[in-house]
Amino acid sequence: MVEIVGVGFMKSGKTYYFDPVGQKFEQGDMVIVETARGLELGHILIANSMIDEEELVAALKPVERKATEDDLRTYEENLAKRDDALKVCAEKIAKHELDMKLIDVEFMIDGSKIVFYFSADGRVDFRELAKDLAGYFKNRIELRQIGVRDEAKMLGGIGICGRPLCCSKWLHDFQPVSIKMAKQQNLSLNPTKISGTCGRLMCCLNFEDKTYKELRKGMPNDNERVETPDGLAKVVNVDYFNGLINCRGIDIDTDTGEEIFSQEIKSYTKEEIKRKGKKGQQQDKSEELDADEIRELEKLMREF
Repeated sequence: MVEIVGVGFMKSGKTYYFDPVGQKFEQGDMVIVETARGLELGHILIANSMIDEEELVAALKPVERKATEDDLRTYEENLAKRDDALKVCAEKIAKHELDMKLIDVEFMIDGSKIVFYFSADGRVDFRELAKDLAGYFKNRIELRQIGVRDEAKMLGGIGICGRPLCCSKWLHDFQPVSIKMAKQQNLSLNPTKISGTCGRLMCCLNFEDKTYKELRKGMPNDNERVETPDGLAKVVNVDYFNGLINCRGIDIDTDTGEEIFSQEIKSYTKEEIKRKGKKGQQQDKSEELDADEIRELEKLMREF
């Protein structure tokens, strides 16, 4: 077991573990900790606790100290300088004619450097820009390129659900999201409907993926022929949440051999039906996309 405190930062919903180094902290305490970017101001989310060492993904860094009045004053002063710094940087970017989108700026609490965040479609040679900014601010400058998902996380916004973006509020890490997930959840494969503010597939597709996989087990596909207690039937649709399979009965015309579908829709559970096909089962292709479908969707996603 190892003692930790959980620390959060203003622009991240993730909780990071730090070594309290024998100090006692309460939830809500403001602290100074060392991160990959330098010394930063954070707040205690988890007071002193013991966890298994197996839960640690990296060596613990120590909490430097509780934030002082001077630290908090410096933080407020840095926030006040943010707009002017962004304006100056934007002017310098235009001056150097660089194809990059300025996102945000962060002043380190110890004054060691200023970090500008930007996004761009490709690599950007910002060496001259960095020199220009260093000369203006008389400080060490770091220009950090971020992806569109990190951009949305940093700027925040409202999703199509009407709630603040998950990535800007509580989502710790970005997990892979695929079109297959949207198809499995019977969503329209229209990029404008399954993409988030960042233009990438919505992270929430991943949240419900395991549930849909579990609910789909043993369920037939739409339009599949199945044997029911009432005879042969065609699956109209599947209500996964209620575990019901809605079907139309099928009669075979004795003269022509054609299928005649009943107008009445009946519901069955998966235990009541028998799937038709090889060895009594039909391969579930609901998660598969053919090559043409994949190419078309990838093209639409790029255009979107």
